[in-house]
Amino acid sequence: MKQCSRREFFKTGLAATALAGAGSLTAFPETKASATDWVTLGKSDVKVTRLAFGTGTMSGKVQRDLGQEQFTRLVRYAYDRGIRFFETAESYGEMHKMLGIALQGIPRDSYRLMSKVTTNTDNPQEKIDELRKLAKTDYFDIMLLHWQHTTTWPTDSRRWQDGIQEAQHRQAVIARGASVHGLPALRQVPDMSWLQLAMIRMNHKGVAMDAEDYATQGLGNVNEVVEHVHQARQAGMGVISMKLVGEGRFTNREDRQAAMRYAFRHAGVNAVTVGYKNTAEVDEAIENLNLALA
Repeated sequence: MKQCSRREFFKTGLAATALAGAGSLTAFPETKASATDWVTLGKSDVKVTRLAFGTGTMSGKVQRDLGQEQFTRLVRYAYDRGIRFFETAESYGEMHKMLGIALQGIPRDSYRLMSKVTTNTDNPQEKIDELRKLAKTDYFDIMLLHWQHTTTWPTDSRRWQDGIQEAQHRQAVIARGASVHGLPALRQVPDMSWLQLAMIRMNHKGVAMDAEDYATQGLGNVNEVVEHVHQARQAGMGVISMKLVGEGRFTNREDRQAAMRYAFRHAGVNAVTVGYKNTAEVDEAIENLNLALA
């Protein structure tokens, strides 16, 4: 797709037509909601499936340990089941490269790709271009500032905010946002006009969620996190949740179902990313989200 036409693709809704044979799009309000529906993330131009394929379990170790062949099969399986939203990060080791290989040959307009960048390198454009090359893509649908965890991060990351916006102007990035850790950082989100999207930790028990100390080993403050999700949504941001299964600590399915239900029904997130290591986990996540939306 030509650079000049990509934004029109998102704005005019032609994505629905292009994907009609490849994935489920909710066209009418009465249609039963599902995990693989396409939803718009806030005021951004980007539509994603509600359920994403995450590649950062234990910072990507779980996915890397599958090896390229098995990982590719898993990505293709998720794609065939209707998951068309894939996320990775600069800090996940080889995952940009592995994901690029896994998705190679699949029409680029049929899936969405999100990356996250650390903000400690010198040249944002060089880093974004490096990640695009690794992922074998002309553009990222979403680029997030990764691991923003201080009260002052909106000011501290200004150079990278400008860099991502520059990448948007040249259509190397479609939508921008940040992933935040800790309540002091999260409290800055609703009032930050630069943000189009926010990635926020969410589950019903507060495991691996936000507290005053971003690195706490204790439980997070679920009620305050939900409050900030609501505020971000009211400000027009799209919200993607992570840590839905408590970094893998929810070992019974009841908790995993409850977490999914809580994220969508109570917190009101738009989408959720889950890391998988086998096809059974993909199937379960789809079923859990379908149940949550029923």
